[in-house]
Amino acid sequence: MKFNMNSIRSLSLSVSLILIILASPIRGENLYDVYELALKNDPLLRAAEATYRAGKENKAQGIAGLLPTLSIGGSTNWNEYRIEEQLQDQYNSNSYYGNINQPIFRLDKWFQFERGSALSESAEAEFAYQQQETMIRVASAYFNVLNSFDNLNAAQAEEKAIQRQKDLAKKRFDVGLAAITEVQETQAAYDLTIVSRISRQAQLDSAQETLTSIIGRDISLLSPLSDNFEISLPDPLDRESWVSLGLKNNYQLKSAKLQRDAAQASARASASNHLPQIDLVGRISQSTSKQGKFGGFIQNPLFGIEQDTRQYSIQFNLPLFAGGAISSARRQAYANYDRSKEQAIYTERSTIRDVRSNHFGVQTQVANVTARKQALASAESALKATEVGYEVGTRNTVDLLDAQKRLFQAQRDYASSRYEYIISMLRLKASVGSLNPNDLLNISSQME
Repeated sequence: MKFNMNSIRSLSLSVSLILIILASPIRGENLYDVYELALKNDPLLRAAEATYRAGKENKAQGIAGLLPTLSIGGSTNWNEYRIEEQLQDQYNSNSYYGNINQPIFRLDKWFQFERGSALSESAEAEFAYQQQETMIRVASAYFNVLNSFDNLNAAQAEEKAIQRQKDLAKKRFDVGLAAITEVQETQAAYDLTIVSRISRQAQLDSAQETLTSIIGRDISLLSPLSDNFEISLPDPLDRESWVSLGLKNNYQLKSAKLQRDAAQASARASASNHLPQIDLVGRISQSTSKQGKFGGFIQNPLFGIEQDTRQYSIQFNLPLFAGGAISSARRQAYANYDRSKEQAIYTERSTIRDVRSNHFGVQTQVANVTARKQALASAESALKATEVGYEVGTRNTVDLLDAQKRLFQAQRDYASSRYEYIISMLRLKASVGSLNPNDLLNISSQME
């Protein structure tokens, strides 16, 4: 078989590309990738969107109450006149009409318009809050998977390390350099690592299922945080500045205040039912009657008798007595308004509490990450020193097992602290209404 130079070059290039691809690390899906999947597939977010669309219609319905209403209709009738079952006469008639009604003085309609506008804006604020909650749910589920994976890796590494120690203890016992208690201690420690590994695997499976329920499909590989992921204090550092932002921009607080305004408008609409109502009404109608062959005078045998009517009126209505229903509805509406006012006050206080708590939480997590990182370095140094002491006989098996356990625990604690910092920062931004997809994109840019 002969090969020309071009074929050889092509083959060489193909092999090189394959080797490059195989040598390249497999990229997992980062946080923003998963968030985009949630935007398409998360049923809770889609339900919230449907609720938002429904709520926005309140404004259109409120406006409709101030605009004229127009209706048309018609009817056809067949009539027979009989004496002792004998048909004497028969005829049919048709009628058509159109009605128009324009409110002139209707305070109830105006307050219903204000109510609809407030409910529409409240729906918008509530949907914005649900969007932020989706980002936090996705991030929490994502980092819970990573944290569970880290814990499983640590458990597996600990199991292997203890197994090596167990095998070494048995060899030392076989040659008479160790007591049987050393073998028993390492065996007990090894058995506990197996239990821990099984538990960590179950936690990882559960975390993956939670993430799957949000995005609608399994993900085999997630991108981890880079080692140099930025950990920083909140900006501005002043806590009360964040509180001011929260009182101004928190979406739950906005929604609660708008719900209060809507309840107030509804109460005013109910109270206005005691007032006069004035409408401009117009009606145009046409009727045609065709007489049959059994008698009577036929004015127009082909088309029948036609009548046209036009009516224009200003209608006045003043409720005097309705069995107490109007007064009862007014009291009920004002009670609902009082409830909405108290809920708005509670939401405002909750906002202040949440902002302060989240701000303190971020500061705590920053300090925690720093401390956990130092603790990890100390645990690594302690294990090395313990291993040296064990080799020269100054430290025993229990000391070595404890040092190994502290190291693996320090690894888990450090990884968890970074994830907790991220969630705390996201919650802080959500509590002041500033959380947006760019925050997830920024986190994803610092992933491997």
